[in-house]
Amino acid sequence: MEFPFQQYFESMPCYLTVQNRDLKVILANNKFVTDFGNYKDRYCYQVYKHRADKCEYCAVEKTFRDGVSLSSEELVQCLNGRKVSVIINTTAIRDDDGDIVAVMEMSTDVTDIKDLQREFKENQERYKMLFEEVPCFISIQDKDFNIINANRLHRETFGCYLGCKCYEVYKHRKEECYPCTVRRTFEDGTIHRHEEVVTTLDGRTINCMVHTAPIRDANGKISHVIEMSLDITELRELQDQLTSIGLLISSISHGIKGLLNGLNGGIYLVNKGIENDNKERLTQGWEIVLRNINRIKSMVMDILYYAKDREPFWEQVSALELANQACESVKDKAIELKIGFICELDDNAGDFDCDRKAVRALLINLIENSIDACRIDKSKENHTVKFQLFGNDENIIFKIIDNGIGMDRETREKAFSLFFSSKGGEGTGLGLFIANKITAAHGGKIEIQSELKKGSEFTVTIPKRSIDLSSIDIK
Repeated sequence: MEFPFQQYFESMPCYLTVQNRDLKVILANNKFVTDFGNYKDRYCYQVYKHRADKCEYCAVEKTFRDGVSLSSEELVQCLNGRKVSVIINTTAIRDDDGDIVAVMEMSTDVTDIKDLQREFKENQERYKMLFEEVPCFISIQDKDFNIINANRLHRETFGCYLGCKCYEVYKHRKEECYPCTVRRTFEDGTIHRHEEVVTTLDGRTINCMVHTAPIRDANGKISHVIEMSLDITELRELQDQLTSIGLLISSISHGIKGLLNGLNGGIYLVNKGIENDNKERLTQGWEIVLRNINRIKSMVMDILYYAKDREPFWEQVSALELANQACESVKDKAIELKIGFICELDDNAGDFDCDRKAVRALLINLIENSIDACRIDKSKENHTVKFQLFGNDENIIFKIIDNGIGMDRETREKAFSLFFSSKGGEGTGLGLFIANKITAAHGGKIEIQSELKKGSEFTVTIPKRSIDLSSIDIK
């Protein structure tokens, strides 16, 4: 057939063919002939794909039928066996009467593009797998501290909270943490590192070493920050054990110094009472000596319970008797601080298996903790600590209720952590840790209900009968 634009047809940088209704190639440009060979009296599917029958979907055939230009993507094979990805576009060729007499098919080689797309997709999958499976917590945050993406370990540990504030997810806070390494990275564009204590989805507190790094857009501006956190809880626990003596001495040195000063004052009064035959002064001094010796004894017991894990010395004990002893030990302190102290003890609570000294120390620790919470609370004029004892068929239950400073959720979740104190420099951070450890050693648990500035309620539940604790983690 006559073709007036033969020169343009031949010079096109793509494969051009003209096909009849039988799908035979009746004309092809030089590039097609070079790569696919002789086309005379051959069908397009024979030349392109070395097939014996036509393709399931044929754009040329559809254009003959509908007269519409079509586009499709195909994989074809050259003479030398090379596979080529092509984008096919078809156009109907009409005679003077408007009837379709042939279809021109233009096939553009996009193999390099497809290879790049495939390589890009493989890299995406590779980096996605790395992001998902890396053994640390990874999140990506925007400038408002919203988590917009997180890896699998992060989602499993903290929950799927995409779009939520990081401090809500990690610490159940309502305001931004201080210091905030994500904010610092947004501000100066550098990597920052910081250690944090965070809370998991199931309520566990873990120590994390947090690293933050900037993510920049095409213009070099910081659009997001990636936060990578490594769980170092076991490392911290090991360090705590290895440095326990030094930490204990540092934490309780002030308390020991105060107790020794009190002991010296009592001894001075005793000596003066003896010298002057003053029975009243002698009695006053001796009471001070005894009080400070008991306090030293209590502090030493705390140290021993932290420094060394030990099995309880089991004996059957009257819960009422033990509760009365705890009340007697703390009532003077409450009176001295003008804090109301109420004991509501069930006479029929019964006996239970326990380490008498350990549980007494546990109760005294919790009651004194509540007294201190009232003492440092300046928002109320009157404070009260209530100590209750209950019993049922299976458990002994102690409750300590106060209207002191109270705790927010973050503080509650860290309350039993070693050396954590809500009292600032006034607390050693040992009391609640020791109390929780003793309770766990008896197969029991401590539950906290507390609200900031309103007060706290501690519920200690201990089984009446001793159990095998070999499978229980009491760290």
